[in-house]
Amino acid sequence: MLEPIDPSFADILSAASRIAPYIRQTPVLSDDGRFPGLVFKCENLQAVGAFKARGACNAVFSLSDAAARGGVVTHSSGNHAAALARAARLRGIPAHIVMPRGAPAIKRAAVEEWGGHVTVCEPTLASREETAAALCSQTGGVLVHPYDDPAVIAGQGSALLEMASTMEPPDVVLVPVGGGGLLAGTSLAAHHRWPGVRVVGVEPSGADDAARSWSSGVLQPQLAPNTIADGLRGALSARTLRMAQAYVDDIVTVSEGAIVSAMRLIFDRLKMVVEPSGAVPLAAVLEGRVTGARMALILTGGNVDLGQLPWTR
Repeated sequence: MLEPIDPSFADILSAASRIAPYIRQTPVLSDDGRFPGLVFKCENLQAVGAFKARGACNAVFSLSDAAARGGVVTHSSGNHAAALARAARLRGIPAHIVMPRGAPAIKRAAVEEWGGHVTVCEPTLASREETAAALCSQTGGVLVHPYDDPAVIAGQGSALLEMASTMEPPDVVLVPVGGGGLLAGTSLAAHHRWPGVRVVGVEPSGADDAARSWSSGVLQPQLAPNTIADGLRGALSARTLRMAQAYVDDIVTVSEGAIVSAMRLIFDRLKMVVEPSGAVPLAAVLEGRVTGARMALILTGGNVDLGQLPWTR
């Protein structure tokens, strides 16, 4: 069996050029009065409100016309689903999205607003994968995995390229990690653009498969993820673990309380909407899990139900 192909830095450069017409170059903000030494890459202001627009657009616009004819298929409970539906609409092809029962209503609504065809499945990885495989067979669509896809990973790495073009190298880049696509792309890009800069993944302690996998060198299962950060409940793949071990300096975990506190601080002090998954890098700073004189934090998304904010429950 052939080893899966990992993306190269050249793939990230190609992705950045390919997706430029379809994404936003998001700002890098700082507020030394409130967050001295911290800068924030605001992917919560990205198209569809999340960095996932990058990987989805690269995957969709990398397809040949023949491959794209049947559309695209994915399984996702959140931002990748909306991002793929949007990218498919931009290319004029159908998107078939498998979403587990109980997925956030705001995220299903976003998929449908972009014209995605939603199929509901049971909330297990096996059900998601089986349903997606059936849709690929029925429609002739191409599977675009939320993170275990070289084109998706390359697209996600374009965020680091933008940072490198607008700011001096920090000491550390902090990246939320669920399935590891953003962490893989960011760390690969940093290795080439900012050699010597540390890249640290951050995940909830209640969904800590990445930390366990990275530490042991063996892919660990995501047993029963329990976290408010719904976008980080996925598990690393063999590919994203391999890339993390090659380019990532550490993966740390943070508490639920710190995630909520970080999310509220961003609302209060930066005056921006960010979802729990996007707040985990700041949570790592608040808990002292990562230190550095100058740290760059990727705020990955801003899709949150404003009627269900955690500090109002």
